[in-house]
Amino acid sequence: MTTPSRRSTVFGLTFVVAFCSIVYELVYSELLTVIFGGTVVRYSITIGLFLFSLGIGAFAYRYVDDDPANFFRLEVYLALAGPLGLVFIVAVNSVPVPGSQTVELVAETVALWISHLPIVVVGVLSGLEIPFLTDLADAEVDADLGALAVVGSLGRGSRRLARGLFGLLFRISDPDETADSADGTDEEGSFSAILGMDYLGSLVGTVTYALVLYPSLGLIAAVFVLGLLNAAAALAVYLLYRDRPAGDSSAGPGATFATGVRALLVVCVVASTAYAGALAADDRVESELRTLYLEEGIEDEYPDRNMAVSITDHETTRYQDIVLYEREWTGSGATDPFPDGPETCLRLDAAIQLCESWAESYHHGLVDVPAAFEPLADRNLSDDRVLLLGGGDWIAANYLRDHGATVDMVDPDREFQRYAKDHPFFQRYHDDAYRYENLTVHRQDGYAYLRETDRQYDLILLDLPGARSDDLLHLYSTEFYRQVRQHLTDDGLAVTWAYSRYGFPRHRSAYLTTIEAAGFDSYMPYHAYGDANDDGRAERGELFYALSPGPTPDLDLDSGGAYLDRHRDRYAAREWRPVPSFRGVAPNSVFHPNYDIIVDYGP
Repeated sequence: MTTPSRRSTVFGLTFVVAFCSIVYELVYSELLTVIFGGTVVRYSITIGLFLFSLGIGAFAYRYVDDDPANFFRLEVYLALAGPLGLVFIVAVNSVPVPGSQTVELVAETVALWISHLPIVVVGVLSGLEIPFLTDLADAEVDADLGALAVVGSLGRGSRRLARGLFGLLFRISDPDETADSADGTDEEGSFSAILGMDYLGSLVGTVTYALVLYPSLGLIAAVFVLGLLNAAAALAVYLLYRDRPAGDSSAGPGATFATGVRALLVVCVVASTAYAGALAADDRVESELRTLYLEEGIEDEYPDRNMAVSITDHETTRYQDIVLYEREWTGSGATDPFPDGPETCLRLDAAIQLCESWAESYHHGLVDVPAAFEPLADRNLSDDRVLLLGGGDWIAANYLRDHGATVDMVDPDREFQRYAKDHPFFQRYHDDAYRYENLTVHRQDGYAYLRETDRQYDLILLDLPGARSDDLLHLYSTEFYRQVRQHLTDDGLAVTWAYSRYGFPRHRSAYLTTIEAAGFDSYMPYHAYGDANDDGRAERGELFYALSPGPTPDLDLDSGGAYLDRHRDRYAAREWRPVPSFRGVAPNSVFHPNYDIIVDYGP
């Protein structure tokens, strides 16, 4: 094999290994976000740990022999460590921890810390790659080589152009003095070219992950693709250098590179076969891992793990992770909340959104109660324009259709909307409301829509996902609620579901401080009611807030329809209250977030 061919291979390897390393870290970040929430926090910590670990690996290279056999070993280690890192994170967060609340809290903290270990392992191994590759490239330098293969071949004209551009900002050496370096025939040229190819591989990796790997394959299949690429890089190194003399003097005379790595070569081939098999059986493998971290994670949220959970459907869209599951009571000494058998629930990005036992009562609270406020009740919403922010499952639109309202629904997730149209679970509740002639769908973010539109609304309903992730901080910000207030008519009303003060006191104080800063002076808290366990008695369900920037209208219970007729006594005493102030609590702003508004939600 000629020298230029070896150099070309080294630069190609640089691109591949950089691609794999950065995408491993993106996969870990996304998985940690799914498990622990907090997109900004997870990605920030991952980037910081990865860069720090790269530095450790680069520093540690001085203690490692630059034998090509060691680079082969390194790539095999990465081919194993990368995919196993994902399995490790899933396993660590799927182990049930019986005991007191204190024990569970300690176990969760420990799991959070050690879940970041794969980031460090892959980072350290990746940090060894650049020095290795630079030395391999230097070893192939030929004084007669006119240009560097792949990236070093700039040509005289392009070199002059580069010198001219950089000469605007930096002092440039005499062209004759740098000719060898520019042609890549010394160590500095090799290092800069290897580093440039590494950065290029990282760029292509991040873009490919975001646009192709994650949306098309998902986390689990993507990590096995990366494992195959790392294994292929290891095999390429083996084929390139197998006839070279062994670098280890203890190997004996006549020993070659291949002599000392035979066992690892077998491991590499076996791992490649296993990854190919996992990709071929992608659905089954993903189902097993999903069962581990999703089902176990949900069951852990219930006291004493007295709920059995079975995932029935799992989809990932550009905007969110969709999980449908069945839950069944397994506890003793208490009334079974599901006497008719397991019930189906929906989660979006790990935040519980809807369950069969309270799907109807929730939408009664979201739509039917607001429709009974004066003067909306006088018109039964038939002459009113309603803005529905969220509602991609079409259920709220169905309830608004019953009131004859003209509805603008704003939800960016086209894939989820299509999914909910045809799925039997949602069809039971939305009755093809997407066909409603007075419904206009705007597929964009609610915050962006409010900034762009000049429409005024008599009623704004916030059917938004829970504040589980910092992805949604802008929808719980003062800027967002100012936009909501500005788009209400003079006697308009905004209504949203809310978290309980007992389960989430820090969120509640941050949230109320935020809406007060946005100009809402008054709010009316109320609950939805329904007979969740069919025992003939109404139980209190979801909490809602009606928000008013000015007038505080009364509920017209005589025109509230069948739902309010059934629960008249529970709503008769509802009163408007001034939005409370909390000492030392800052509002949540897009430019100055208050992370207390993000919740660690439970069942």
